[in-house]
Amino acid sequence: MKRSFMMMGILAAMSLTASAGTISGKVAGMKGESVVYVEAIAGKTFPAPTSKTVIDQKGLMFVPHIVVVEKGATVDFLNSDTVAHNVFWTAISGNKKLGHNLGTWPKGEKRSFKFDDLGVVPLLCNVHPEMAAYAIVAPTPYFAVSNASGEYKIENVPDGSYTVTAWHEGAKNQSKPVTVSGEGKADFTLSK
Repeated sequence: MKRSFMMMGILAAMSLTASAGTISGKVAGMKGESVVYVEAIAGKTFPAPTSKTVIDQKGLMFVPHIVVVEKGATVDFLNSDTVAHNVFWTAISGNKKLGHNLGTWPKGEKRSFKFDDLGVVPLLCNVHPEMAAYAIVAPTPYFAVSNASGEYKIENVPDGSYTVTAWHEGAKNQSKPVTVSGEGKADFTLSK
């Protein structure tokens, strides 16, 4: 009996330390998809993700138009079109020293790049200047892309207090504090 109570106490303590919740809300003020991410979790670092994200060049467009990856992630840039494509960016969050050009390649080939710098990466194709997309390199694995109505949900966030940032193409970023205790809520209104 004494052992049963001790085991129940250990299980209860473990469930408290492993508590995770959800941050949800809405991004208003701009039309289309937005990105929302947790800035940092004090005292915690995250290993680089092992899975790769794919950005395709298909129909003379980057697909998807917006992708979020965690710092240290590798992105595969695939060319599914019958014409040659290029991928380059002039800067990451305005830092021109972080610009890069992956070159030009034909259909069926891909080039990979590991993103070790945080920020917004405006992706372009110098063969087709009308093509544009964005990769957002987030500091934590806790992020989401909103739906077209601006609603988002970030799941499995450890309970605690954080700063959450919203990004939208052509808008100023906005950051807010949020406390997660099972559930946290953060709504944003962005402007140009």
